[in-house]
Amino acid sequence: MIYLNHAAVAPWPLRTTEAVKRFAEENARYGAFRYLEWAKQEDLLREQLRELLNAPSTDDIALVKNTSEAISLVAFGLDWQPGDNIVSSNEEFPSNRIPWQALGDLGVEFREADLNTATTPEEALFKLVDRHTKLITVSSVQFASGLRLDLDKIGRFCRDHGILFCVDAIQSLGALRLDVQKCQPDFLMADGHKWMLGPEGLGVFYTSPRARNLLNLMQYGWHMIEKVGDYDTKSWLPARTARRFECGSPNMLGIHALSASLSLILEIGVEAIESLLLERTAYLVEAIGNQPDLELLSSGIAERHSGIVLFRLRSVSNERLYQHLKQSGVVCALRGGGIRFSPHFYTSQTLLERAIHIALRA
Repeated sequence: MIYLNHAAVAPWPLRTTEAVKRFAEENARYGAFRYLEWAKQEDLLREQLRELLNAPSTDDIALVKNTSEAISLVAFGLDWQPGDNIVSSNEEFPSNRIPWQALGDLGVEFREADLNTATTPEEALFKLVDRHTKLITVSSVQFASGLRLDLDKIGRFCRDHGILFCVDAIQSLGALRLDVQKCQPDFLMADGHKWMLGPEGLGVFYTSPRARNLLNLMQYGWHMIEKVGDYDTKSWLPARTARRFECGSPNMLGIHALSASLSLILEIGVEAIESLLLERTAYLVEAIGNQPDLELLSSGIAERHSGIVLFRLRSVSNERLYQHLKQSGVVCALRGGGIRFSPHFYTSQTLLERAIHIALRA
């Protein structure tokens, strides 16, 4: 098998598999007897995510089910006025489109910029902004094309114009460096099951302290109050931290798994991972460009590269090529009018060479 589908669901590292086995065996033998130790693992995961994002504090980190949940918390947590608008792109995954479109009943307009209609993708976004724009929401990397946006530039624009900034970082977090203190998003979210090499069902939701207080709460329960664990009190206040967005029991199995995966990511270092991954992307871009039968659909500009490369074979349909690759043991995706390859830092060039040769034989 040649696994080139980290932009969908990644395989787990061995240490993650072992962590899940240990948790399952302990639970089967002792139940929740060591729950306080499990809670320490939850604290560790928050610190790992804080480090990955370079967030100022673990107070800014909430553990959520997935990206869609976090985006919905923002979309339906903000106070909207009829006539407000949201600016995004026309390449967003449905998770970063549907929650905003659902605000249409409130008189909120969702504007989609064609990222190819201006000098830069960022300028295409800025052209749609007016005095009624309340928020810009984009993916750090576009899920189909792999286009990498300049988050620092967008963040500066938003701060200069008093606009909220929301980032779906699922296609970059764990693969590319991301510093929330530099690009200054108000909200950022990502699932753990792609480039962070973790399980499905657990993600991170970052909020700045100022932006956190702008969100009306949508979900309530025992875990989101300030004095968590005080089950007898009749009066309560929401947690002052991002834990206010975690209404109920934590996903302890997922916490142990994602923490193990992040221990590998942080051990190697995101800077080293990014360098290795971009080497693989550069190889794929060059190899595809050197084959007359292949057409590169991703950007050829190095600064726009990510872990995703999109291409097609000129002589056959995308569906036929996809089925050929699948039957030949190449795990990839049919996306964006082409075939999406998404290796990770550990994918060898030999495997990439083999995948290109298999594609050419379709």
